[in-house]
Amino acid sequence: MFGVSASNVNVLVAFGGGIISFLSPCVLPIVPGYLSLVTGLTMGELEEPDARRLTRIAINTGLFVLGFTVVFVALFLTTWSVSDVVFRNQETLTRVSGALVLLMALYLAGSQLLTTPRLYQEFRFHPHLEQFGPFAAPVAGAAFGLGWTPCIGPVLAAVLAVANAQGETARGASLLIAYSLGLGVPFLLVGLGVGRFAPALNWVKRHSRAITLVSAALLAVFGVILLLDRLPLVTARLQDTLRAIGLARLVNIG
Repeated sequence: MFGVSASNVNVLVAFGGGIISFLSPCVLPIVPGYLSLVTGLTMGELEEPDARRLTRIAINTGLFVLGFTVVFVALFLTTWSVSDVVFRNQETLTRVSGALVLLMALYLAGSQLLTTPRLYQEFRFHPHLEQFGPFAAPVAGAAFGLGWTPCIGPVLAAVLAVANAQGETARGASLLIAYSLGLGVPFLLVGLGVGRFAPALNWVKRHSRAITLVSAALLAVFGVILLLDRLPLVTARLQDTLRAIGLARLVNIG
C-alpha cells in the first residue's frame, strides 16, 4: 500500500528527518569534504565532472550512503530487541516514543539557543580510509553514521523511537532506510552537481539557525501527536482532506 496511512506518514516523516539532518549546521558544512573524501576527487574535479567522473561520484556516494544506512539499521535492531522486552503494550510504546521525540526536539532547539559546549559537543570517528582501498566509501559512511553530533543525533534518536513503536521489525527498519535516503539523496545530488547547488547551499548555511528551529518545531508537533496517541486520527483527517480536494486516489493506492 502506497496511499496515505499512519505507516506511510511515518515513512515520510523519517525521510524528512533525513533531509533535516542533511541541512543541519553539523552536516551541511562538511558535505564537500566528505564528497571529496569518498570519491577521491578534488573540489575542482567535483565542480566540473565529466561522464566518467559522474559514474564514479554516483557509485562511491551510493556506497557511502550504504555504509551509514547499515549502521542506522543495525542500531535500530539493537534498540528494538530492548524495547520489545521492556514494552509489550503498543500504546505505551507509542506514547514513550512520542515523549522521546519531543525531548529530542527540545534538544535540537537548545543546540541553537543555548551555549553549553559539553552538552552539544561533537563526537566523530575518523578512520584512516587509505587502508580500506575499494571499501573506503562504505567505511567512511559507517564512520559518518557513528559520528554523534548535536544535530544528527536528536533527529536520528527521534526516528529510532518511532521505529521501535512500529510493532514489526520490517516496518521499523523501513523508517531507518527512509531516514538514510533522506540524508543520502541530497549527498548524491550535491555530488553530481556541486557547482550548480553552491548558491543554494550557501543560502542554507546563512539561514541554518532558522531552519534548525523550524525543524525542531515540526519534530515537536509530531512528538506531541505520538505522545497523545493521535496519529491514526491525524491520518484519518488527512485522508478526509485529500478526498475533499479530489485527491482520493492518494488514499488507497495499492
